[in-house]
Amino acid sequence: MGRWTQHDEDSTRLPEGMERVGYDSDTGRYYFSGGGRVWQGAQGAQFSEMTRVDDAGSTSSPSHPQDEDVEAGPRRADGYQALATDANARYVKSNASAYRTLFPFFLLIGVFLLLVWRLILAPSFAAPKNPCPAHTASYLVEPGDSCWEISRTHGCTLDEFKNLNEKIDCDRLLPGSIICLPEAATTPA
Repeated sequence: MGRWTQHDEDSTRLPEGMERVGYDSDTGRYYFSGGGRVWQGAQGAQFSEMTRVDDAGSTSSPSHPQDEDVEAGPRRADGYQALATDANARYVKSNASAYRTLFPFFLLIGVFLLLVWRLILAPSFAAPKNPCPAHTASYLVEPGDSCWEISRTHGCTLDEFKNLNEKIDCDRLLPGSIICLPEAATTPA
């Protein structure tokens, strides 16, 4: 398909003084106006030989005044135009399914907000659980703590500390994590 040129415009394809004024989708005909008269093109063709439709005997189409839109229908003197209706004279909804196209977008936004709430806000609402067994005490790691320093201050050996906290990596001890200490060693020596 070629590129657009100025030869694709109505002004270069229609006779001088003619302009396209409408299209009837039921019959597939374009309507043109020129010289005070209304003309129609061949069925299914955008540009073709035109026949005059505002004469009394040439076709069954009614005549259209120069300033009236061919497809719009009759207007009252105050400018009011009736709403579009279907064959049973019921009002036609403009586009009832327009919101259906936006549904996936709003669904994605909702899922994203739920994930943000679950991953960021919800853990801060829950009280920290005590993962330590019954015969031990829990300790909340503070910034700057190390496994050796915690075990030394609470009076237990590093081996006892590591046996109680097998899942804890002493090289990556995070502040805010909960570790277990022997209950007898909870008071610093």
